[in-house]
Amino acid sequence: MKGLHTVAWILLIVGGLNWLLEAFGWNLVEAIFGSSVLTTLIYILVGLAAIYELLNHKKTCRLCGSASGAATTV
Repeated sequence: MKGLHTVAWILLIVGGLNWLLEAFGWNLVEAIFGSSVLTTLIYILVGLAAIYELLNHKKTCRLCGSASGAATTV
C-alpha cells in the first residue's frame, strides 16, 4: 500500500501544479502530451488519486493518524 500511496501523492502534486499553471493560462499536461487519449487518462488517474487519498489519508499519514502517530517527528 505504501507504493500506491506514493503514486497517488505524486499524481496529486502533478495535478496541483497543473492547476496552478492553468491559472496563468498554461496547461502542462497538454503541453507535454497534446490533446490526446493519454491526456484524458492522466486526468482520470489524477482524479482517482485524489479520491484514494481522500478516503485513505488519515490511515496513512503519520501526522493525521492515531494519537501515537501524531507524536512522531518527521
